[in-house]
Amino acid sequence: MQTVLERLIDDFHERALPALTRRDVPSAAVPGKANVVIGMRRAGKTFYCYQQMQSLMAAGIGKERLLYLNFEDERLLPFAAADFQEILDTYYRRFPAFKQQTCHFFLDELQRVEGWDRFVRRVLDTENVRLWLTGSSSKLLSSEIATSLRGRSLTTEVFPFSFREFLRFRGEEPASPLRWGSQTRATLAHHAESYLRLGGFPEVQEMEDELRRHVLQNYLDVVILRDVVERHGFRNLVALRALIRQLLTAPASCFSVSKFYQTLRSQGIACTKNDLYLFLDALADAFLVYPVPIRSRSNKARQVNPRKVYAVDNGLLDAMSFRLTEDRGVLLENLVFVELRRRGLAPEYYFTQSGREVDFVLPDTGEGGIRLIQVCWTLKDAHTRAREEAALREAMKELRLRQGCILTWMEEDTSQPDLTVVPVWKWLVGG
Repeated sequence: MQTVLERLIDDFHERALPALTRRDVPSAAVPGKANVVIGMRRAGKTFYCYQQMQSLMAAGIGKERLLYLNFEDERLLPFAAADFQEILDTYYRRFPAFKQQTCHFFLDELQRVEGWDRFVRRVLDTENVRLWLTGSSSKLLSSEIATSLRGRSLTTEVFPFSFREFLRFRGEEPASPLRWGSQTRATLAHHAESYLRLGGFPEVQEMEDELRRHVLQNYLDVVILRDVVERHGFRNLVALRALIRQLLTAPASCFSVSKFYQTLRSQGIACTKNDLYLFLDALADAFLVYPVPIRSRSNKARQVNPRKVYAVDNGLLDAMSFRLTEDRGVLLENLVFVELRRRGLAPEYYFTQSGREVDFVLPDTGEGGIRLIQVCWTLKDAHTRAREEAALREAMKELRLRQGCILTWMEEDTSQPDLTVVPVWKWLVGG
């Protein structure tokens, strides 16, 4: 293992860091705490770490004081908990003077090695090292951190490109909204249409459609195999794939385990309700889908009511040929949800007392502002507009909120002080 580690350390220090698109993901390096970077595979966690490395080097820290190891590199296999000490020994044999200086270790997919959390705690307690850890499992990391690190970590979730990052990649990032003329607005609307379909996975942005779909299908296969089947030991792949198909063909829809269980039974697919709950939990753990509860003060109501389920990126829906071209409002709602999560919010859905649905109720951050969002492709039909506004106003009254917002594809209306209509491209870039 020593020889392998020496080669990996030398290779990292020798090669240049790759060019990258700057991500708008905040981070804070706090002494004594590990920075944990989580998110779905290929969302950009490793390149986000490269961005942090570039920032450190720009601040005058030599590259030799940085270390990067990917624990999915086959050269490190098999790697056991007993091998962790060899990382420290090999690095400090190479650079003994750095024992007295702060170094920065970036450890990719560390959670694949059993006992990683004890190693992290020991390094934080005994070494002058700041740790950056990445992982494609939300609960494996968070549960071990909660039990072992005890508040010794800061967690950052990385998503595929936001719309602004999507524009930045293409060299089309807008300037101040005060300077948005008709040409800029038309350009942003045009790119929003591409973003709605292509999504934001960084690697596929410049690929032709056929290759892009193939690569994204491979992403999904890897998530199913490594992050769901292997990690959780599932054997009923027929039921698991049926569940994934259901969730990706009906994004932004309420999902009932009981109803889907009956559907599987009618198709002759053997499965238990408990299996389906475990499958759904594992898919959320791998950041493929996000189940959203109903807004209610009653814990029982939150448990009994079905959850709405969103996909991590619209590009996956398009790649799997599940995209609902006839219902673009569903894709728009999925896009809005992911952006809300990207902004650190945990939205819920809401039914008014009369049964009207509001897509998103946002948590109270103490800063005021809009906390009710309805998503609708177009309000050109008078009946549709009346329905969406009625749902918002009824929810505003019941929840004692002052403002609501309808996000549409193109329409804009700020004539009403309590209810604004905003085109989604403008909302996505913060205008």
